[in-house]
Amino acid sequence: MTIAENNAVSTSTWSAYMRALYDNHEPPRALGTVDIAKLEEAAREKLKDRKEAFLYVFGSAGTCSTHDHNISEFNRWKIIPRMLRDVTHRNVETTLFGVKYSSPLLLAPIGVQGIVHPDGETATAAAAAKVGVPYIMSTASTRSIEAIAEANGDGQRWYQLYWPAHDEVTLSLLSRIKKAGFSALVVTLDTMLLGWRPHDIETAYLPFFHGVGVHVGLTDPAFMARFGLAPYPADNVPSWPYVPARQDELIRNGDEDATQRAFLGKEWIREVTSGVFKTWDQLAFLKQHWEGPLILKGIMCAEDAELAIDYGVDGIVVSNHGGRQVDGSLSTLYALYMIMQSPKVREAQASGRLTVLIDSGIRTGSDIIKAIALGAQGVLYGRPFMYALTVGGQEGVETQLRSILADFDVSLGLSGFKNLSEIYHKADKILVRD
Repeated sequence: MTIAENNAVSTSTWSAYMRALYDNHEPPRALGTVDIAKLEEAAREKLKDRKEAFLYVFGSAGTCSTHDHNISEFNRWKIIPRMLRDVTHRNVETTLFGVKYSSPLLLAPIGVQGIVHPDGETATAAAAAKVGVPYIMSTASTRSIEAIAEANGDGQRWYQLYWPAHDEVTLSLLSRIKKAGFSALVVTLDTMLLGWRPHDIETAYLPFFHGVGVHVGLTDPAFMARFGLAPYPADNVPSWPYVPARQDELIRNGDEDATQRAFLGKEWIREVTSGVFKTWDQLAFLKQHWEGPLILKGIMCAEDAELAIDYGVDGIVVSNHGGRQVDGSLSTLYALYMIMQSPKVREAQASGRLTVLIDSGIRTGSDIIKAIALGAQGVLYGRPFMYALTVGGQEGVETQLRSILADFDVSLGLSGFKNLSEIYHKADKILVRD
């Protein structure tokens, strides 16, 4: 639960990726670019015949102002580079919840990955394992818990829980993820109901209502037993590509499979985004039935961070869901800054009782530096890997992960630092804000 203070002499492996690209005399094969803006446009072009799928990933709540604030706040903080320091050998390892990781980067939980690529979450989970980045699985996945665990192999994996309405379903999911080797539980708090997302509302695009993105439910014995049905096989996958009009036509024509999936999809969404809001005292149920780290995702103020400490959780993710839930919300980086003004939070973090992570707005290696300098111990990376999955599948995700880690490593060295302990909670020394 601390930033690793490893000063051992070891040549960085991440920056070697940049050198390899120069040696090859061409951009990365799977994506054709290392520019996030170009990658986003390539994903838009790839999905031009199914633009609703792209907009589902790209879009945010309301006017998208929160998404924009997430990006602009990172731009307001400036790094102060230091010179004539021997940072030839760098090490960006970190330790979270007693486990050493090769970097502070984690893959954020993003659902419905099967709408942008036929391999969906299994491609991303396999890529994460190959690169050595922890994979956080979404409850809204288009693959089962067991299938994603198999694809992830010996990789590190956490599970993001959309908290079910019924305890028996929650217990079933906790049992399954434990058996499948998921080591931490990330409970998303800001999605008890879906946000107001005009991109999706205007086209009535909600894949769950056709049984896409609900495979955790379809393969769950407790959920399926409520309808007198056996769970779907763990290797079951939705049809590709997902075209809503095609599914509607199948349902109109009496297709039994399409009709059942649509029914179960709607029931699963009622189960995990029921509109019934949980309260702090209900965390005791999760603590009673989960033995690993318990992390709350969606914390955006010091008061809630302090309550998390009071209720004995192990970590928080400072997150506004990538701007997808509340239009006009403050940015996550500024929320992190405000949370870190709390002596109670700082003390709990220093003593190892609380781990602080952040997501929403991470786009570059410099962004990672800024987040850690402001007190984050790890960062969750989201939309860019989805664009990479869209364009290049598993290889695309691997490429994008190596790209941001190379960017981080190079930027860290050029800023005059050789490990995370030299920047962790050092914002007053290495950053200025416009």
